[in-house]
Amino acid sequence: MKNNPDLSVVVPVYNERDNIIPLIDEIVAALEGFVSYEIIYVNDGSSDDTLEVLLEKQKTTPTLRVFKHAQSCGQSYAVRTGVKNAKAPWIATLDGDGQNVPADIPNLYKKAMDAKAEDKVWLIAGWRKKRNDSWLKLKSSKYANAIRSWMLKDKTPDTGCGLKVFRRDIFVDLPSFNHMHRYLPALYQRAGGKVENVEVSHRAREMGVSKYGFWNRALVGISDLFGVSWLIRRGKRPEISEYTNDDQ
Repeated sequence: MKNNPDLSVVVPVYNERDNIIPLIDEIVAALEGFVSYEIIYVNDGSSDDTLEVLLEKQKTTPTLRVFKHAQSCGQSYAVRTGVKNAKAPWIATLDGDGQNVPADIPNLYKKAMDAKAEDKVWLIAGWRKKRNDSWLKLKSSKYANAIRSWMLKDKTPDTGCGLKVFRRDIFVDLPSFNHMHRYLPALYQRAGGKVENVEVSHRAREMGVSKYGFWNRALVGISDLFGVSWLIRRGKRPEISEYTNDDQ
């Protein structure tokens, strides 16, 4: 791996020991020979042996970097730790539960690379058009997406999809708060960029247990929605000009 890869793949995990090895192998298979890359796993204070599995896998995977939170801080802060320590100008994120398909990453990355600089396409969002989730998750997600879209006008059908490709430099300047990973499209648009949505695959969870239920999504989501709406209304994008001695 060269010192400055083109793409950093950031994967936050909490108690996902059984999904680690197969998912890393899929990421390597998807990106090897396609682009220079690194894989960054952030262990968000797992109580199982997730860290030990990662460290063992690191011995045979030179592209793998491992970070650890001493205590669980939540998915958004795990993503932020990974992005802040990434070496590439572009980031790909995916959930550590194995439901996102790494083979979709090249398509999203290519979409970002094909965009013209003046178009300001700073984020490519995965869209799980055919989701493999429970009836309750599907219904609650449908209504939550409709309400969010109405309030934030982010023109994104599936902000909850963990599979995204985006510019690192924009991300590190975004407001930081818990659950902010669900509002990246709105926050990138607030920063002056555009978002494109690309249909991606989605698998049923085969191993491990979901960390989210209806109530811990819904109750927190209501609070977050009003907060992000306030951020968008209060945001400003100054037009900056620099003057040097040569201009005088």
